[in-house]
Amino acid sequence: MNCAIIDDIPLAIEIIESYLEKVDGATIVSKCTNPIDALKILNNNTIDLVFLDIQMPNLTGIDLVKTLDNPPLFIITTAYPQYALEGFELNAVDYLVKPIPFNRFLKAFNRAQELYNLKQKGDCSSIETNIHSKYIFVKSEYENIKIKIANITYIEGLGEYIKIHSSDTEKPILTLMNFKSILQKLSNNFFLRVHRSYIVNVEHIDFLQKNKIVIANKQIPIGDTYKKELIKNLGI
Repeated sequence: MNCAIIDDIPLAIEIIESYLEKVDGATIVSKCTNPIDALKILNNNTIDLVFLDIQMPNLTGIDLVKTLDNPPLFIITTAYPQYALEGFELNAVDYLVKPIPFNRFLKAFNRAQELYNLKQKGDCSSIETNIHSKYIFVKSEYENIKIKIANITYIEGLGEYIKIHSSDTEKPILTLMNFKSILQKLSNNFFLRVHRSYIVNVEHIDFLQKNKIVIANKQIPIGDTYKKELIKNLGI
């Protein structure tokens, strides 16, 4: 992928550059500290993936994307988490909050690479729709809560209730629903049932142990009934 790094802080560019040098499939085409100059580069060159800061002089990263008729894939890199929703509404691949650890960068890059490969095959629309544009609403107590599907890490069954764990919220969301109903709402291939009491989003799996999945330091058991199908879907 041809990559560009746009950030008004040179040190931030150096960090992303050093990360990109560690992964396969990335070619750094441009590094830019001025968003106005960056806009010209994006309009006159083939750029597949942009690492984009938000708070920059003259033009914010969000406004820069809005000016592009056909924006490339982009990953937001910023010290300001409050712009996450607006970024995802513009179909950002991911939203990385500085300081960015390498493992978090790698997860975002791999997601972008997958979308790029699908785009090359002409089959990107369904994944982009499911990952970046879809929300579900669930009723919890007296509110209908909006949850971004891509940020659901795992779902835990508790009798007639489920607990939805998301990277967007500090506490899980408890709602009266069964696994069949929530899977119908999610309706994409990134969610797998791995145990009678757990559904996981494979995008958020950190690693697998013999009979466990680890997501954000949470150990999730793999049921014998689901193990074969899980391994098949993960291509292991």
